[in-house]
Amino acid sequence: MDFAAARKVMVDSQVRVNDVTDRDLQAALLSVPRERFLPAERAFAAYAEIEPEIVGGRRLMLPRDLSKLLMALEPRAGETALAIAAPYAAAVLAQMGLRATAQESDPKVLDVVGPALAEAGVDGVVAPFTHPVGEGYDVIVSEAAAPGRPEAWLAALKVGGRLAVVERTGPAGKAVLYVKGPSGISRRELFDAAPPVLAELAPAPAFAL
Repeated sequence: MDFAAARKVMVDSQVRVNDVTDRDLQAALLSVPRERFLPAERAFAAYAEIEPEIVGGRRLMLPRDLSKLLMALEPRAGETALAIAAPYAAAVLAQMGLRATAQESDPKVLDVVGPALAEAGVDGVVAPFTHPVGEGYDVIVSEAAAPGRPEAWLAALKVGGRLAVVERTGPAGKAVLYVKGPSGISRRELFDAAPPVLAELAPAPAFAL
């Protein structure tokens, strides 16, 4: 399979047509080998309009949705980024000149994506998604959905930092952008999306007698 050709088709048919106009972002998407973030036997699915599985239920976000999230963040070279359940996004941000860290909770995911992250200059770490590693980030992004406002992730932002994530409590979700200001946090809804929710962020079920 000609992955370079498939990458160009992805950008032309899934990214540019959805009003993703940032040329630096487009160039990064054309450069980063998305197929390297999947097991070899599923690499063929990297550029389809699906959410291909990495391992253990963890999936890559649709290219259309991820590119729109990343453009909303307005990433700038030299900034620090934390990609939570978002290894491909971490590599794209690194290609754009950011210092990126990719956080996963399952080491089996890093077994698959680790070599590609290393080639991209991204640090991969294993830690619960409920506890972001480090603090003072300019940018935080997730390729998976959260079941509500992710307070711990917001706390890891510096003043002026941005978080882009899909919040989902039912069949559909809403991509949102948070910006941390000196006196509070603003929230702006971006578009509809429905990636899988990170199970460990879901609240424990309550039982009533």
